Amino acid sequence: MINRIGRTLALSATAHVPHTDVAQKAKDFTTDQEVRWCPGCGDYVILATIRSFLPELGLKRENMMFVSGIGCSSRFPYYLDTYGVHSIHGRAPAIATGLAVTRPDLSVWVVTGDGDALSIGGNHLIHALRRNVNLTILLFNNRIYGLTKGQYSPTSEVGKVTKSTPLGSVDHPFNTLSLALGAEATFAARALDSDRKGLTEVLRAAAAHRGTSFVEIFQDCPIFNDGSFDVLRKEGAEQRLIPLTHGEPIVFGNAGEYCVVRAGFGLKVVETANVDRNEIVVHDAHTDDPDYAYALSRLSDQDLTHTVTGVLRSVVRDTYDDAVRRQNDLARERDPVDEGSLQRLLTGHDTWTV
Repeated sequence: MINRIGRTLALSATAHVPHTDVAQKAKDFTTDQEVRWCPGCGDYVILATIRSFLPELGLKRENMMFVSGIGCSSRFPYYLDTYGVHSIHGRAPAIATGLAVTRPDLSVWVVTGDGDALSIGGNHLIHALRRNVNLTILLFNNRIYGLTKGQYSPTSEVGKVTKSTPLGSVDHPFNTLSLALGAEATFAARALDSDRKGLTEVLRAAAAHRGTSFVEIFQDCPIFNDGSFDVLRKEGAEQRLIPLTHGEPIVFGNAGEYCVVRAGFGLKVVETANVDRNEIVVHDAHTDDPDYAYALSRLSDQDLTHTVTGVLRSVVRDTYDDAVRRQNDLARERDPVDEGSLQRLLTGHDTWTV
């Protein structure tokens, strides 16, 4: 759908991707490759969840592309029976951008980790988000470098003792969702690897969004950072997790004893019994106000006392790849060329004879 100034509105992410009439199952997305992660790694359950979810999309597998960088998570293309690229450290968003621009018939996904995406790949990540390229980025955050055997990462907590920080890290970690929203992400969400229902709901929303969908997945590394998210899985987790549902009041706890209210220009957590019901914030993931989603992300802290999950933001904005293709079409209309003529390209306007 194009409005009067030529901008794409309300198209689904897969509007131009061929669908299949054949019912698919998780086994259709399973390759013959042996899955090789450490026993207990959170990647196993994420892989199983994604394999179970992909049939919902009903897309032809040959029109799905998974691009990864370097890291434990980046083995994903080997284990999904779609097309895939195991690419360069930190550069997966750049390669995925090229695919999304040149091949609108592809559903393009990026699988990356906190070290891959937020260290060497930080620049590529923020520019993909800023441009709003039509792709889905899954960032597995285990707060450690797992593949290279346990160095601290850009999301490790202050004081984290690792092989590279034997006296404890002095770096202040990224709030990953705040980073994404600061880069003008049109879709930002978070899920836990162990919460298959919540992760599937987030994946469903991300896959439907046209533009860059950014999904952070908290993922356990049992070898080098075991139990880093246990407080969000075990007894008492309900007091820490702040699940978001569009159109619903933000209330959490075993019996809804905590809620989120406005506090100046931001948000804060208070006891529900101490406020009027109409003071409780009703979650609006589709608001054009970027400050609201950013304030939600700031409720999450590095010690996991409060952790927001679900979709923080999902708004419509023109995508980079749609805009590039429209620009190319306009250029061809203004100066029609025989696209098959390599000779014209070589001896065109910018050549001369000596």
